Amino acid sequence: MTSPSSSTKAVAEHVSSQSIHVPTEDHDAIKPGRTSHTGARPGFEPLEEGLAPAYDNAQDSDMPPPPDGGYGWVCTLCVFLVNANTWGVNASWGIFLDRYLAWDTFPEATRFEYAMIGGLSISQALLISPVVAASQRYLGTRYTMLLGSFVIFAGLFSASAASRIWQLFMSVALCFGWGMGLVYIPAMALLPPWFSSRRSLALGFATSGAGLGGLAYSLITGRLIAVSGPAWTWRVLSITSLVANVICSLALRESPATTNTNTTTHPRRSVFNPRTLAQTQIILVLCWGFLTEFGYVALWYSLPSYATSIGLVPAQGAVVQAVLSLGLGFGRPVVGYYSDRVGRINMALGMTLFCGVLCLTLWTLARSYAGLLAFAALAGVVSGTFWSTVNPVLAEVVGLADAGTTFGAVCFALVLPTTFAEAVALQLVQGGSPSGATTGSFLPSQVFVGLMFLTGAAALSLLRSWKIDDIERARAQVGGGGGNRRFDEIVGGGGSASVSAVVWWAPQRMFMPKRV
Repeated sequence: MTSPSSSTKAVAEHVSSQSIHVPTEDHDAIKPGRTSHTGARPGFEPLEEGLAPAYDNAQDSDMPPPPDGGYGWVCTLCVFLVNANTWGVNASWGIFLDRYLAWDTFPEATRFEYAMIGGLSISQALLISPVVAASQRYLGTRYTMLLGSFVIFAGLFSASAASRIWQLFMSVALCFGWGMGLVYIPAMALLPPWFSSRRSLALGFATSGAGLGGLAYSLITGRLIAVSGPAWTWRVLSITSLVANVICSLALRESPATTNTNTTTHPRRSVFNPRTLAQTQIILVLCWGFLTEFGYVALWYSLPSYATSIGLVPAQGAVVQAVLSLGLGFGRPVVGYYSDRVGRINMALGMTLFCGVLCLTLWTLARSYAGLLAFAALAGVVSGTFWSTVNPVLAEVVGLADAGTTFGAVCFALVLPTTFAEAVALQLVQGGSPSGATTGSFLPSQVFVGLMFLTGAAALSLLRSWKIDDIERARAQVGGGGGNRRFDEIVGGGGSASVSAVVWWAPQRMFMPKRV
């Protein structure tokens, strides 16, 4: 990025005179400012053309800038390991499922019940987010994560003694799911304040732990079950996850950007206001997550069954699943790297749209092993875009101080799709048959997954339009009368009232070339 132009410097001097910081270095670090009552937010980061506002709490005016590295990379490694030992362990459920079905371990269980265990373990991790927020306020991040580490251990270890299907529901779906939420949500909310210009890259590396951990744990689980049986495999997983999660809980630290200026031991933590969910930008983020999670979970659990339905052997289906995890692991850092360069919302929009097109074209046409492997590799890169970009996107639209608590609320809103996505996809494949057979046409399920990603991309397109409108509002406010006239000319409105009412979603905004 080149140095600021003379006009940008003039705006910077004007804003500086009002005690508002405007970065002039070659990075997009945010020095948040006080939210105005007019709707414009005079806290900025540099873009290709001008300045972009960022929401934040009024108390952020004295926050130090993010370190953008240093111990933040240690925290990135810790969050990577947290993802590997929560979502990675969760991915091994498919291996247990195959063995339980093959050996008829629980004769009273149906395939639908097994599918619900997988969905509930994910949704419970998100459902517990309000409890996680309360625990962080009263216990702190470290003790919340330590508590979750032992809850995960209890869930996995007790699964080794399960003799009825309801006991698996209690241990794997509920206990393990709650533990995941207590560990994963605080860790993911802690990482963004450590970075500014490298935020998406760091989160990409951190979230890749889910894919690489899923690949590793799936291979390890399959081998352990063959050698020692499911019971001892559950015990080994419980011990390894406990050790890794406890170490990460002790090593993770709060960023100086969120630490109280008067003490280094009590981080400032904003309390979530439920009214925030009624804001336009948050509704659009929720729509994006709600829709794409339906597609993501359905795709993740349907692909091995689809491989079998086109004549591949189960071992080949397992390889397809491994390639999907591999793409997830290596794709997320790449998505994060380019998000910092082309814009966080832009990258999320492009990858979500591409995933929808990919599901409706390559997946529906993949009738061979090679074709399915190619789809799995590409889908692994882009299907998990929501989880690798949601934190940077939230930092763009609500600011660093509120991003953590808002992330918890977003997780809570995703309980419904993560619970029922797998079951919905299964019913679409079976045509409503309760037998649990996996034969039948997958086309309805494939179309469902593709449409979920495409409609999620539409929500992101509206969010991008809102963000560009927000940029223009702030520019008009700090630029004086000339800025207001230019703003009116761009949107074609007749005044501020019409602008605030409808203009943000105008087509001019959606297709404007802007780095956001």
